[in-house]
Amino acid sequence: MIAVAVTSTWYLVLAAVLFGIGLAGVMIRRNPLIMFMCIELMLNAVNLSFVTLANHLGDIGGQTTVLFVMVVAAAEVVVGLGIIVAILRRRPGATADDLSELKG
Repeated sequence: MIAVAVTSTWYLVLAAVLFGIGLAGVMIRRNPLIMFMCIELMLNAVNLSFVTLANHLGDIGGQTTVLFVMVVAAAEVVVGLGIIVAILRRRPGATADDLSELKG
């Protein structure tokens, strides 16, 4: 059995992979709900890199930033999901291109 030491590089690579998956999801998918989830995935990838670098540097500033980002993201999720779900109830097959026409 080989023991592998998990360093901060592993976490940064994981954050980069998660950010790439989220970016690909935003670029490829047209469903607004899935695009919203992919943006949240990208946000969590950035939070992971903040925490990793804060731990690596021995500074609590990155973890404090993540705390505030998560509070704002929670409020964003409540409002954003409410709007998206309300629109998708009225137009079940709506895509992101259809939503751009709703500008008033």
